[in-house]
Amino acid sequence: MNEIINRVFLSENVIRMVVSAPEIAAKRKAGQFVVLMTDEKGERIPLTIVEDDKKKGTITIIFQIVGKTTTDLAGMKEGDSLFSVVGPLGHPTEIENFGTSVCIGGGVGIGVVYPIAAALRETGNEVISIIGARTKDILILEEEMRSVSDELLVATDDGSYGYHGFVSDVLKNVIDSGKTIDRVFAVGPVPMMRVLAEVTRPFHIKTIVSLNPIMVDATGMCGACRVSVGGETKLACVDGPEFDGHEVDFDLLMTRLRMYCDQEKAAMDASRCRCNGR
Repeated sequence: MNEIINRVFLSENVIRMVVSAPEIAAKRKAGQFVVLMTDEKGERIPLTIVEDDKKKGTITIIFQIVGKTTTDLAGMKEGDSLFSVVGPLGHPTEIENFGTSVCIGGGVGIGVVYPIAAALRETGNEVISIIGARTKDILILEEEMRSVSDELLVATDDGSYGYHGFVSDVLKNVIDSGKTIDRVFAVGPVPMMRVLAEVTRPFHIKTIVSLNPIMVDATGMCGACRVSVGGETKLACVDGPEFDGHEVDFDLLMTRLRMYCDQEKAAMDASRCRCNGR
């Protein structure tokens, strides 16, 4: 069992949770994730490890309430224990001194790109970070991102804070300024990552995206998380989760992500009925 040490709402639907997991904390690297279960009959869900504290033996995860399992997870309190936490899983981010790296996070993806930015800066990169959200109220980890960046740029869809527009617009402005960019790391909604890859493609800037397809066992056995990269089938759990964004088949990825929408809705409806005593 893995005890929940701390639980904080970063916005209305985004939660940061610190969990006891000494063996995982001792080994994790930027870009890796865990698969957890809230209870014995629960769904297995993958979540990126945002931070670790090796001395305390804890890891930090950030998640958005989007379905039944994340709703159940959000309802757990400090002192409660998760049924299981497995990890660290996936390949760590390739970290070296590339020169100038741009780290882009959208929505809850900011939590995923944060440890990547930190590791890149520790390795000597100049780190330009671009973070975005629909509105200022749901923007997360601004100060944390600022602390690991040489420059931080913020965008909101509605213009309530920072640049009025999308992170892709901000990236294009940086490119148009003549700034040499050696690598881009992008994490967020699939449409966002797709657009960013198209922004960098004409300039031949290698762009790494972190994919979070439907995942079951997370060990390469089930094949549920398969994606097409460069015309080849890859498994996000063991071959990723990071891939070259210029080679990802985003159409296939989005189609597969929508496969179980009806079942997820049914599970949420059934859960609400139980909560209401029906």
